[in-house]
Amino acid sequence: MTRLLCKNHAALQMKKIIHVDMDAYYAAIEIRENPALQGKPVIVGGSPTSRGVVSTCSYEARPFGVHSGMASSQAWRLCPQAIFVYPHFQIYKEVSERIRDIFFSYTDLVEPMSLDEAYLDVTVNKIGETSATRIATDIKKRIWQETKLTCSAGVSYNKFLAKIGSELNKPDGLAVIPPSKAMEVLFALPIEKFHGIGKVTATKMKKLGIHNGEDLYHLEMKDIIRYFGKSGLFFYFVVRGIDNREVIVEHNPKSLSAESTFDKDVDDLEYILAELKRIAEKVAERLGRKKIQGQSIVIKIKYDNFEYITRNATLSYYTNDAQIIYKTAENLLFTHWDSQRKIRLLGIGINKLDVLLADNPEQLVIPLLHEEL
Repeated sequence: MTRLLCKNHAALQMKKIIHVDMDAYYAAIEIRENPALQGKPVIVGGSPTSRGVVSTCSYEARPFGVHSGMASSQAWRLCPQAIFVYPHFQIYKEVSERIRDIFFSYTDLVEPMSLDEAYLDVTVNKIGETSATRIATDIKKRIWQETKLTCSAGVSYNKFLAKIGSELNKPDGLAVIPPSKAMEVLFALPIEKFHGIGKVTATKMKKLGIHNGEDLYHLEMKDIIRYFGKSGLFFYFVVRGIDNREVIVEHNPKSLSAESTFDKDVDDLEYILAELKRIAEKVAERLGRKKIQGQSIVIKIKYDNFEYITRNATLSYYTNDAQIIYKTAENLLFTHWDSQRKIRLLGIGINKLDVLLADNPEQLVIPLLHEEL
């Protein structure tokens, strides 16, 4: 079913990417530390009588509709029998470091996305193993032996499909998506399960009659860009199994920023917006020079009394476009600036960085179908 192959692909080496995602990580650690919680709906987060939120929950709580980011009070209403546990982040961090040590015993190309998930490029690895599937199996086994925690892993030839794979058979799952199976998996996948498509975008797609990967595939490039802008280009390629993003290792920048300290404290909106635009252009220029893009825009404001605030907005797509960065920062400024106070410093940052996804389909590659993972 593969629809798009590259030119001169015989010379290409297929990448072998693993995405490892710990299962209900915070809750699993709390249950490990207190076995009396085993088999019960456990919610890690703030008290339901406070303004706290859910960090994560055990699989026993999820059928009730509880999920991360939900207000603890709402989670309690949905699942009043749940046991609320205050998070212990120091333990979570220590366990995460042990898990990363396991990753680094196989490859130095490790991209941690959070305490509980990471991408690994094992195309060339430290143990000389040709099968990424066997490496993923071994990693799962070692994590269990050393931490008594389970994880799910996805194995594929790019990051997008590896991420999809790690979510297919949770918990304690392993899914392998070779090139020959990519389109089959993507076509059947509900649109809300596509990594990078949030609730708002999924709702918009469904109104357009796009309910799964197959529906998305049949949308022409010009139409998908018209409906979803630059993120539409990303959707167009990944539904065809194409994602040339590299695994970004730790020493790569995690954020990039630029700022301006004014000679005099200012409250003139026209001047502030002009400066904000200049800063956005500087950030975009640096991103372009490094051939990277980002997803989370941050604005920094320091007031005349040296108090400062930072506020951020996360996009549903990656960008290095100056206008998008500026407009996002402008919205943050209008929403959070105390206009009764003068500004001493203004800055823009961008986080969640990734390498550029080429926008010319002739330059994008899918490996040979006979190659095994």
